[in-house]
Amino acid sequence: MAITFNTDKKYDIIAIGRACIDLNANEYHRPMEKTMTFTKYVGGSPANIAIGSAKLGLKTGFIGKIPEDQHGNFIKQYMSEKGVDTSNMVFDTEGRKAGLAFTEILSPEECSILMYRDNVADLYLDPTEVDESYIKQSKVLLVSGTALAKSPSREAVFKAVSLARKNDVKVIFELDYRPYTWKSQEEVSIYYSAIAEQADIVIATRDEYDVMENRQTEGDNQETVNNLFQYEAELVVIKHGVDGSYAYEKTGSIHHGKAYKTQVLKTFGAGDSYASAFLYALMNGKDIETALKFGGASAAIVVSKHSSSEAMPTVSEIEQLIKDQSVD
Repeated sequence: MAITFNTDKKYDIIAIGRACIDLNANEYHRPMEKTMTFTKYVGGSPANIAIGSAKLGLKTGFIGKIPEDQHGNFIKQYMSEKGVDTSNMVFDTEGRKAGLAFTEILSPEECSILMYRDNVADLYLDPTEVDESYIKQSKVLLVSGTALAKSPSREAVFKAVSLARKNDVKVIFELDYRPYTWKSQEEVSIYYSAIAEQADIVIATRDEYDVMENRQTEGDNQETVNNLFQYEAELVVIKHGVDGSYAYEKTGSIHHGKAYKTQVLKTFGAGDSYASAFLYALMNGKDIETALKFGGASAAIVVSKHSSSEAMPTVSEIEQLIKDQSVD
């Protein structure tokens, strides 16, 4: 079964949330204390997903707040050059800065991110800066969980979701859990659950669902999906790392997608590339099994590269990896 979207829309996906700066270590297998050079990229989960989707050929847009400075200019210019509509990206005029993420690549299994997220511009997106006429032009509104961490960004997201539901725009919630900026797991659970209950498609790792459900131990996939299917969800994707990912349909069908082999350089960026390729496949009428393959292959490609946004693959690269690792 394929998921259907309203075809009478200008955009395929409009994402809302954070667009910031990634500074990825150029020196591999060294602690950050000894790393001297970094390369600058645009980062932030929804920005990466918008960029990845645009590279695959989807028409994408973005709603977010960026600083009115050199970093903000860089983010907007880069995203525009990659094919993302930036007309609804607004500048913060009160001196707030872009979030910064310094990455450390000690080994393929040991990657860490040092985040600077205090008083960042993206968390000050105001509900008044969310435009109904823009959202209603899209087939999909993609919401990233980090935007729920603080007000007024939190309220802006709730407004956007409400407008999407009103205008026959599917809501896709990518949990994108990052512990920084949140006060407690209980707080995360409240706001994540409130958005998940309004989403048509929910995508996350098993660990992220456990946080949303305020669990201290690993939860049960079937219990998770049964709960979400009481609400708007028609498709729930649960990722299990090297064990691949599972997609559950409201009809009861369960699909499994494998994890693809790759030469892993770092672990960050996998979830964003997975989401962009998975959604690309769904929005091009492919079945859920194929969408899982696209997501898994895209993630495998990005974890083998230095960046996240710049490394987003093309359709032909994804299809080639699937072909190379297909089992008759």
